[in-house]
Amino acid sequence: MTDAQQPEDEQRDRDAEAPAETPAVEAANEAPEPAAETPAEQPVADTPAEQPAAETPAEAATEGSDDEEIIEETPRVKPEIPGADLVPDIVLEGTEGSGREDEDGEEGATASTETDEDADTKPIADATINLAAGARYSATGKRKTGVARVILRPGTGQYTINGKTLDEFFPRPTLQRNIRQPLEAVGYEERMDVFAKLHGGGVSAQAGALRHGVSRALLEADPNLRGELKRRGFLTRDPRVKERKKAGLKKARKKPQFSKR
Repeated sequence: MTDAQQPEDEQRDRDAEAPAETPAVEAANEAPEPAAETPAEQPVADTPAEQPAAETPAEAATEGSDDEEIIEETPRVKPEIPGADLVPDIVLEGTEGSGREDEDGEEGATASTETDEDADTKPIADATINLAAGARYSATGKRKTGVARVILRPGTGQYTINGKTLDEFFPRPTLQRNIRQPLEAVGYEERMDVFAKLHGGGVSAQAGALRHGVSRALLEADPNLRGELKRRGFLTRDPRVKERKKAGLKKARKKPQFSKR
């Protein structure tokens, strides 16, 4: 036996001689030690529960009023049109802001408008035109490039235009109505005949020129009609004309189509 093997044999002999521990001892060694009880875990003596103090009638009434005063605020809904939910506080001059007065004001404005329209349609009462047998009143009317030379004579309300009647020369009812307006305004639509010669312009231009010529001829018959005829727009020369073509353009303002390539 060598010196290295001798210590191993001695150790093995000592392990064999040591008594084996029993299972109960091993279980006791392996069980954890019980933790010490903390003061919080110790049982506490039951104490009588605190009962709430009775509310006085004044406090109950106060709480009830607080509940009634609390109003839930609803979120503001954004209107589709900004400012539609706002109430204007602007008061126009002559009104006190009441709805009834506004309605009356609107009704008054409507009534005044209707009155103006009725005044325009009513014939002029103070027209005094001499309808003697040899009376003759002539004038010239213009519209665009159309020119009308008009002669008014006492008659039955017939229109002779370039040898034709009014219905033949101007088939449109709108143009006929515009031409008859001056004589209807003075109330002589059935007491005077119209003879006219037209040239230049188109159909609408010639109708405007004839209306202008009849109005100026009535002014020759009675100069006192100037204010009323001018207010109704019969004596105003319509200055609108077609704008001339410009160089480099197709028309007065129309440009040729742009092509990049």
